[in-house]
Amino acid sequence: MNAPFATLRVRLSAVFILVAATAGIAWFAMIRMPSSSYDGPWKPLTEAESLLKEHLASDVKSLASEIGDRNVFAYDNYLAAADFIEASLRAAGYDVDRQTFSTEGRTCYNLEAEITGSKRPENILVLGAHYDSVAGTPAANDNASGVAALLAIARAFAGVETAVTLRFVAFANEEPPFFQTGNMGSLVYAQRSRERGENIVGMVSLETIGYYSDAPGSQQYPFPFQLLYPNTGNFIAFVADTGSRGLLRDGIRAFRENTAFPSEGAAVPGFIPGVGWSDHWAFWQAGYRGFMVTDTAPFRYPYYHTVDDTPDKLDYERMSRVVTGLIAMTRELAGKRDP
Repeated sequence: MNAPFATLRVRLSAVFILVAATAGIAWFAMIRMPSSSYDGPWKPLTEAESLLKEHLASDVKSLASEIGDRNVFAYDNYLAAADFIEASLRAAGYDVDRQTFSTEGRTCYNLEAEITGSKRPENILVLGAHYDSVAGTPAANDNASGVAALLAIARAFAGVETAVTLRFVAFANEEPPFFQTGNMGSLVYAQRSRERGENIVGMVSLETIGYYSDAPGSQQYPFPFQLLYPNTGNFIAFVADTGSRGLLRDGIRAFRENTAFPSEGAAVPGFIPGVGWSDHWAFWQAGYRGFMVTDTAPFRYPYYHTVDDTPDKLDYERMSRVVTGLIAMTRELAGKRDP
């Protein structure tokens, strides 16, 4: 072997090792999550989980069947949805503030309920879900499921002391044509929080959490994540950008340590399709950390943004298990330490 060829081989080997090491580090930083995803048989629902299942189904039905299409183009229904959410929060014992703004000549509302922190009230953890629908759709999974989860978690914390301030916010105008525009309700909210100098230490977006499948091949991903994650859509996903990695890891660790339900997580660049497709994106724009909890929406759900997104498509037993885990996660994020 001549010397130049040997030198080239050494250099190529060094490059390969460097690329492999970089990929390994990136995998560990972005994909590797603390604790382990549950992989075992289902346990019977507890009495509390069975009651929660009924409440989730009832709230989804109220929004998606009794109210239905709800947005600035179906304005009476939009107002009815806001009224339903406010009444539900008030019935749980909360005061509710409405943040108003105008879109398409219509008044829109973000709805906020709050528990003031007992130890670090200046630190704020936001749990949020959008209540609007894509025009012409009942939007049971997207996003009555997320709103139902938000209401369930708020009920679980009614009268509970938390170390940091805990806010429950229902957002307007997440769906097109307002998504990622100045009329997106969560962006209006996050920008106001930044202008006020509020120290939001984390935001959790509850987005399409009601559909699960045990069929192989039921789960899709943007490339190259199909090489890294299971192809069966039976899990709940925790998704963030790289800047929110620490918050995400705290959240999924708390979920896994308290919940017998499969889960996957990733903190990856925000430009990857799907990573920023909900209200947590708005908080990134305002300089806050946030992550999304989701069943992955169009990467799994065949009725996404269609007239067939109806309450009968959702799995309320699995939703109950997920929301039970999210309650435990919220308790840790808002109680034991700052997120």
